[in-house]
Amino acid sequence: MMQRPIAFGLASVVLAGAAFWASPLRLTAQAPRSSAPQKTNPALKPTPHLPDGTPDLNGTYFHEGGVSFVRPVKLSDGSVCFFGCPPGKGGTLRGAGPQGPPIPPPAPSFPRYKPESLAKVKDLSDRQVQLDTALKCQPPGVPRIGPPSKIVHTPREVVFLYDDISGSFFRIVPIDGRPHRQGLPASYLGDAVGHWEGDTLIVETVNFNDDTWLLDNGAFHTKDLRVIERLRRVGDTIQYQAISYDPAVLVEPWSMVPQLLTITSQELEESARCEDRDVEHIVDGSHHDNAR
Repeated sequence: MMQRPIAFGLASVVLAGAAFWASPLRLTAQAPRSSAPQKTNPALKPTPHLPDGTPDLNGTYFHEGGVSFVRPVKLSDGSVCFFGCPPGKGGTLRGAGPQGPPIPPPAPSFPRYKPESLAKVKDLSDRQVQLDTALKCQPPGVPRIGPPSKIVHTPREVVFLYDDISGSFFRIVPIDGRPHRQGLPASYLGDAVGHWEGDTLIVETVNFNDDTWLLDNGAFHTKDLRVIERLRRVGDTIQYQAISYDPAVLVEPWSMVPQLLTITSQELEESARCEDRDVEHIVDGSHHDNAR
């Protein structure tokens, strides 16, 4: 008999990992950072520019966090390694380059909700495994998806490519003065336009559905959410920041923890397919963090 689907993404790995690997699940201790001399700071390299004078954002980028923690590596002793894997045994983000295994990013601050919205936040957080659409093979939304893994930059537009828990996603951001498109249905990743302020690319995204969260723990938003992202290339790095505006439910705009992206020579690979499975396969409804 065919079985009804639920998400086989982060939920199935974190909550039902034992069902997918024959050996016991084990997290290894994170390997200490090497004390060897560091290479030249990539931020000190010359910043490349396009012929029109704008900083060249083209490239594939590594950023701490990411989704490699759901790409386990089976070791010879039968255990499964997520972080700090032995050299050559995997566990690094595809396209991560020589930096090594991703280090979990700082714990994000939580948006400040109005008093009348707190009960909904708690209810969604308590029922995260059942209600979080990012665990059901849907796009995680903006800004929760975080910075892009690859940027394709032309004078007319930039294209953001993502290698995410739920699969591969893209966003096309016009930067030639076009306004937001009208008449589009609300969507998970919204409608974005960009412009330059000096050497910083400003991306404004609107027209979201209300199925996604700003981050974990029930941080919902309304369809009036507006997100401003700032990307500034410095040498071989990009400084990334995102601020969310949703005055209907938030006391004040909420800023994600800024991230530093570092260019890498490795390219993206095709993401693993986010496959639906039976809800009965979830071992329990334990809450978990979804670091990005």
